[in-house]
Amino acid sequence: MRLSGLPIRTACLLAFTAGMLLTVGCSGNGGNKFITLGTAPIGGAFAPVGNAIASVLNEHSGDNNWKVQAKGTKGSQQNIRDLQSGEMQLGMSNSAISYYAYRGESGWNEKYNIRAVATLAPNIAMFITKKETGINSVADLKGKRVSVGPAGAGFEMFVGPLMTEHGVSYTEDTKDFSPVSQIQSDAVSSLGDGDVDAAFLGGAVPTSSITQACSQMDVVFIPYDPAVKSTLVEKYPFFQEATIAKDKYADLTDDYQGLNVGSMHLITHADIDEETVYQLTKAIWENREEIGKQHPAGKAINEQNAARYTGTPFHKGAIRFYKEIGIWPEDAPEAASVDGN
Repeated sequence: MRLSGLPIRTACLLAFTAGMLLTVGCSGNGGNKFITLGTAPIGGAFAPVGNAIASVLNEHSGDNNWKVQAKGTKGSQQNIRDLQSGEMQLGMSNSAISYYAYRGESGWNEKYNIRAVATLAPNIAMFITKKETGINSVADLKGKRVSVGPAGAGFEMFVGPLMTEHGVSYTEDTKDFSPVSQIQSDAVSSLGDGDVDAAFLGGAVPTSSITQACSQMDVVFIPYDPAVKSTLVEKYPFFQEATIAKDKYADLTDDYQGLNVGSMHLITHADIDEETVYQLTKAIWENREEIGKQHPAGKAINEQNAARYTGTPFHKGAIRFYKEIGIWPEDAPEAASVDGN
C-alpha cells in the first residue's frame, strides 16, 4: 500500500487498518472473516483449482465463520503483489515465481513477505519442436525463435535458469535466441505454421496443448541434458525431476525424463494470524478428496507433496498443522533458516 503524499494521520490510519486486515483475516460485519483467494485467467489450472479450494472451504467452514471468494486475476505476480498490499489473503502461484518474489530477485523490486500454505500439482514442462527442424537439444535453440509463454506471466523466472544452465543465455540484457510470448494454444499454431522453431509447453500431464501438437504434426520432445537437470534440481528448490510415461503422448517412443519447473502452490502473507492459517490448512487437508473430485490437481494434496518445500517458507500456521499430523519434513526450512537469521 502506497502511503506517500498522504497526511500523517491518514497514512497511519491506513497502515493500521491494513495490519488489522492481515491479522484477523478481513473480519467483516456479523463476525464473518472475508477471505479473497486470487487465482488466474480462465484457461489454466489456477482458476478451477482455486475455485475448488474456495468452494470446499466455504462448505466446511465449521465454527470458523469465514467466507472465501475466489477472484480471477492475472496470475502469480498479481496475487503476490495483492497479498503484500493486503488486498487478498490467499493466492495461487507458481513456486518458481514465489521463490524469486520472496527473495526480491529476478525482476522483483522488493522482498515479498509471502508464505506457503500447501504445495499442489507439479508443472511438468518441456521444449517441443517439429521433426523437420533438426533441433535435438536445448543448446540447439541458439539463434532460433522459441515460444516461451504468455507475456507478463513470469515464465522467464524458470525458463531463464533452465536455458542458461544449458548454455543458452536468457537474461534481460542477453538473449541467445528470439523469445516469442504466446499462450500455449497459440504456440502450437505457430509451431505448426513454422512461425516459431520450438515451444515451451507444460502443466499437468497430459497437457492439452502438447496432445494437440502431437495430433497435428510430428513432434520431437527435446531432451534435457542429464547433468544440467541434476544441477538445476540441486541449485533451485522449485525444480524437481519428473518422468513422463511414453503412453501419455502419441509421439513419445520412450519415457521422457522431464522436469517439474515450479509446482502450483497456495500462498498467503506472513502476517495473516497463525490460527486462521492453521484452520484453513486443516480444512483443505481434511477435505482434500473433495477438492480432487472437482479438479485432478487436488490429488496432489497428499502426505508426500502438501508440505514439500519449493523455495518459499511455509506459514507458521501451516507448519503447526503439518507437524500435528506427522507429515512435516524434518529437513524442511522455516522462515528464519531461509532468511539466515
